[in-house]
This record gives sequence, C-alpha cells and structure tokens, in this order.
Amino acid sequence: MNLQRPNSNEATKTANRSRSVSPMSGICTRCLDGCTGNCEVFKATFRGRELIYPGPFGEITAGGDKDYPVDYSHLNIQGYALGAKGLPSGVTGDPDTAIFPSVDTGTEYGWDIKVKMKVPIFTGALGSTEIARRNWDHFAVGAAISGITLVCGENVCGIDPQLELGAKGKVVSSPDMDRRIEIYRRYHQGYGEILVQMNVEDTRLGVAEYVSKKHGLETIELKWGQGAKCIGGEIKVNTLERALELQKRGYIITPDPTSAVVKAAFKDGSLKEFERHSRLGFIGEEEFYNEVKRLRDLGFKRITLKTGAYGLRELAMAIKWGSKAKIDLLTIDGAPGGTGMSPWRMMEEWGMPSLYLHAAAYEFCQKLADKGERPPDIAFAGGFSSEDGLFKALALGSPFVKAVCMGRALMIPGMVGKNIALWLQDGKLPSTVGQFGSTAEEIFINYEDVKNIVGANEMKNIPLGAVGIYSYTDKLKVGLQQLMAGARCFSMPAITRRELMSLTEECAKVTGIPYLMDAYREEAEAILK
Repeated sequence: MNLQRPNSNEATKTANRSRSVSPMSGICTRCLDGCTGNCEVFKATFRGRELIYPGPFGEITAGGDKDYPVDYSHLNIQGYALGAKGLPSGVTGDPDTAIFPSVDTGTEYGWDIKVKMKVPIFTGALGSTEIARRNWDHFAVGAAISGITLVCGENVCGIDPQLELGAKGKVVSSPDMDRRIEIYRRYHQGYGEILVQMNVEDTRLGVAEYVSKKHGLETIELKWGQGAKCIGGEIKVNTLERALELQKRGYIITPDPTSAVVKAAFKDGSLKEFERHSRLGFIGEEEFYNEVKRLRDLGFKRITLKTGAYGLRELAMAIKWGSKAKIDLLTIDGAPGGTGMSPWRMMEEWGMPSLYLHAAAYEFCQKLADKGERPPDIAFAGGFSSEDGLFKALALGSPFVKAVCMGRALMIPGMVGKNIALWLQDGKLPSTVGQFGSTAEEIFINYEDVKNIVGANEMKNIPLGAVGIYSYTDKLKVGLQQLMAGARCFSMPAITRRELMSLTEECAKVTGIPYLMDAYREEAEAILK
C-alpha cells in the first residue's frame, strides 16, 4: 500500500514540513516549536472544525485517495481469438460482421416498466451542493442528449431560497426543483430519465408528493447512504440569515446560529460559515415496505434505492428487502467515494471499499437467484471513471448489474466545458485547450454530433459543459465497445464473470474470479490432451 498521510492532504490544503512522517499519526517525526506550518494539526489549531472538510467549498469535488489492499486494478479483462456472443439474431460471427462499432452498449433497468439507456452509466446524485446548483444546466443537458439517466439528489427543495411551504410544512412551490426537472426534459431524447432522491428531510417536506403532482415524475429514489460518508448530507452556509432560515425548515445547523456566542463569533469574523446537515436515516423492514407502497400509491412507476458502503448486514438488507419490495434499481456505492462536501477523514477511513462490497453483492444476489428469488437490478458505484472500470463492474456483477453510477467523473466534463466557454469569451484559452483550435467547433470533437441531435437553431442554447459530457460519454461508449469486442461480447447481456481474471490470489479470494493462472486452465488442458 502507498504511504497515507493522515495529517496532510491537498484536499484540506495542508502539508507536512518534514520529509519524514510518522505513519500512524501523520505528524512530522521532528515537530519543531516555531514551525510556521502547514500540517493539519497546525492549521486546526486556529481554524478548528473547518479542517474536517475539504475546500474551498463550492469550487471543488474531493475524492478519497486511500490505497486499499485489493481494488478493481487487480482484475484484468480476458480477450479471445474465437467466437462471438450477443450478436443480433441471424448474424453469424465473422470478420465482416463482428466488428467493434457493431457492439450494442445499450442497457435497461426496472422490475416491470423498463428504462433504456444508450450507455450503461448514469450520474451520481447531484443534489444541494453548490457544484451541482451552479453547473446544473451543463449536467442536465449533457445527460439528456447522451441518453443516460440523471439523478437529482437530496435536499434540493429544502435549500431552495424561493421555497414555499404550506400550512402543514409541505412543499407548495420549489422553483429550483422545477428548473432542474424542466431543463433535463427539454432535451430528453427518449433514453434515460430524471429521478429525484429523498432523505429524511425530503420525506418530511413532501418532496415526493410535489414532484409527482406537479411534474408527473415516474421514478423516485430512497436513500440509505453513500460511499463518501456515513452521516447525512452537508453543505456550507456563509450568512447568519441563511443559517437561521434553514434551521427553521428543520435542518440541523452547526454551530447553532441561535446561540449568542455563535452570533458574536460570526459578527467578529472568526466564524465564517455554518454547516447544514441532514439527519441520519433509521431503516426497518416493515417500514421500508410501507414506504415503497406509499410512493407507488402516489403514482410512481419505479422505486429505486441508493445505499452506501455499509457492512454485509446492511448490504443483505438492501438486496433482500429490495427483492421482496420489487424495487426497480439498487445502487451500491463503495468507499472511499468522492464528493464536494464530506468529512475528509471519513472519506478516507470508513466503510467497505468498492471491490469488496461489490463482490459480496454478487454473492448475495446469486444466493437469492439460486433459491428462485429475483434480485433487483443492480448498479455499482464508487470510483469509476473509465471504460475498463465499466467493463469490470458489469462483468463482476453479471448478470445482475445493469449499469455503473459515476459521480465526479461525469461532473468534471461539465465543469471543463463550462470553463472553456469562459476562456473563449475572455480570450484566455490555456495551451491544453488552445492547441486544438480557437472556436468551440474546432475544440469539441463531438460539436457537430450535438448540433445534429438538437438542431442548428437550438445549438446556440446548448451550454458547452453539456457538449463536454456528451464527448466524454462517447469516449466511454467507444472504449467499452472495443473492450467488449475483444472479449467477443457484442451486447450487454453477453458479458459474464468469465471475462475477468484476478491478478493476485488475494483478489481471487475476495471476488471469486479465478487467478489468471487458473482461469480457462481446464479448457487449455483439454486442448493439450
């Protein structure tokens, strides 16, 4: 494992002075009285609780960088020199028909009423963080034109500055939620969908009722957790008035903005921001079934569930209860996760890492299937960013995994595209971009593809971040087509666990994927005989 330094990290803008560092504490081996910093202990001496979080908030996404004993890089993909699976009916595999552009990367999820996507990916929950709010147009339009699902995350109504609540404390009007749904739908191409996620506060505020009644939304997502943290969602608030407003709406605000001491600290400038926290959820089996029924009675055609990097008990509950409730998709998010607003050390040190959690998820789904029970459709999440990761996740969880949920990796193209637009406007293109041209048409390889989708007249309204997400999705699609063709899998259902091999015996033990010197050995020995 690589050296971890628990007392310094770029995410918290801290660093050790000494070249030698105690592995356990992360403190410099020679801590000097008079040192001017800037390790985490040093900085926390005067900024305290601010050092729990990566920053600056609203300008970054941060992902844990702990190096685990076994991860997806310890799996390799098999390639074959004969055969072809998953070709269209009546097509025989030969060098003229079994070409990689013919690979079908389309997928679908749902218990009865399916949602089709052009590529087996969808966004992580883009909720109340400032990154999601500021870049929503780029994310939503990009997902819509790419033919993938977009998850509108928790607390969007709850933090809407223009939120209107009725007499019973339920949402009457949420312009920001309206905006988010309408933008995606405006450019929806018939693939994927927008769904809204709910936590404790969303349930109390009646978010499900609002998006069902006003927008006729077909899918709602219950949330048990995420890979980035084991507490509820957080954002930061930089005015006392806003902190008091959110506290009145039922959120936990720390430090307490009603405290005289806190008000004094904010007034004198030492306290610069507040944190808005969501409550912890408490789940029970009957309560879960009752909530699923309640949501179906509201008119939702599909119910999905997002769970986090909890241990095997909670994983089994999500799979078993999800099966009994006939939920339409279960997203299983592994540690360390990536987000713009989670406690940094929590991201680094809590929860089951992705590969371990996903291996157990396959095992549990197979146990249900062996008994004749149908597991819910599964999506894996937790650190994916490239086509090889997609293939490995789909193969490891086959036949239960239908897609991969991607967080930061699908946000970055939106932010990059947005910034390219600003750099073009200001005439300050960096060389990394300017080497490809001086106009959007020259820079974005898929610009004309997007124009063809939305029409020449509408193209002027398409944010460049959306073009960026389309380009990135296209890269994933073509890369996945190439890997699938090499494994002779020409459609998604053709991918199996046999397309993988473990590079270490420890990985084989964790995943059940054969060590590479054992994989296909029986077939090889039969040929030699």
